[in-house]
Amino acid sequence: MNRFIRTFASAAIISLLSVAAAQAVEIKAGDLVITQAWSRATPGGAKVAGGYLTIENKGATADRLIAGSADVAGKFEIHEMSMDNGVMKMRQLDKGLPIEPGKTVKLAPGGYHIMLMDLKGALKEGEKVPVTLQFEKAGKVEVTLDVAGIGAKSPGDAGGSMMKMDHKGHSGMKH
Repeated sequence: MNRFIRTFASAAIISLLSVAAAQAVEIKAGDLVITQAWSRATPGGAKVAGGYLTIENKGATADRLIAGSADVAGKFEIHEMSMDNGVMKMRQLDKGLPIEPGKTVKLAPGGYHIMLMDLKGALKEGEKVPVTLQFEKAGKVEVTLDVAGIGAKSPGDAGGSMMKMDHKGHSGMKH
């Protein structure tokens, strides 16, 4: 029994370390460091998916994410979401996304992101999706998006419901 517990504990530790290592992948391209590359699983029939990552510019000159491609999609675009008079708007960044020297730009849900359009199939949780990023100065960079759950808010998130309900009723309300 003791041996079983040790074996199980060892397997659990190895599993946790591999998850941590997968999330700690760092890709260097010139002065740029790219981390936390991920996407969300998509329901069957979906034709679009978002891609998210963090880009840090450790150099003294600006660079710009100008384009990209992915075998899983017919089209790759760089987008920005913003609020305008209480309305969420999304627009393509025709001139790309600047990465200023000494700054970090986070592509995340609700902000800057990659749009993979005309998907050739659903993205499934646990998959790894290779994409190529094209930078003005750093050139082409191969990155792998780790696919999280459908409602995920960050890399490694299983997703699920985006809202939690409080079922206490009106007992605490004053009239």
